[in-house]
Amino acid sequence: MTIAVACDHAGFDLKDAVIEVLEENGLDYKDFGAHRGERADYPVFGRAAAEAVAAGECDRGVIICGTGVGISITANKVHGVRCVVCSEPYSAVLSRRHNNTNMLALGARVVGIDLAKMIVQQWLDAEFEGDRHARRVNQIMATEAGAPIENLVDPGTR
Repeated sequence: MTIAVACDHAGFDLKDAVIEVLEENGLDYKDFGAHRGERADYPVFGRAAAEAVAAGECDRGVIICGTGVGISITANKVHGVRCVVCSEPYSAVLSRRHNNTNMLALGARVVGIDLAKMIVQQWLDAEFEGDRHARRVNQIMATEAGAPIENLVDPGTR
């Protein structure tokens, strides 16, 4: 598995911790920047990583900015990307199991290094459950494509 990694200036130091987790897991990665801690625009780096994931050049991606919000919004504008911003592991795990997220965004000003490493590790370990969740991911992707979707489940059921 190859992971796209990217950040802006705020996420520069946390990116090294993420790369450490990837290396500990024997995973390949591609670093899309920023490559210096000087002020940088998160959309440039988030988009580059997201396009690599969408094109299949990378299997998943981890991107970082100050809050994780701006860079995740940018990534989610790329067709085929499902990026979640997480500040704790539970949402990261369920985003993989239920939403088949292919990108994770972190806020370097929101989470510390140890928590970020835990979030990344658990997100990497979690697997998509498919089944009813696959239908819902397909509905998400249909929405992205502007196609109609149907509620295939009785509204009173889960």
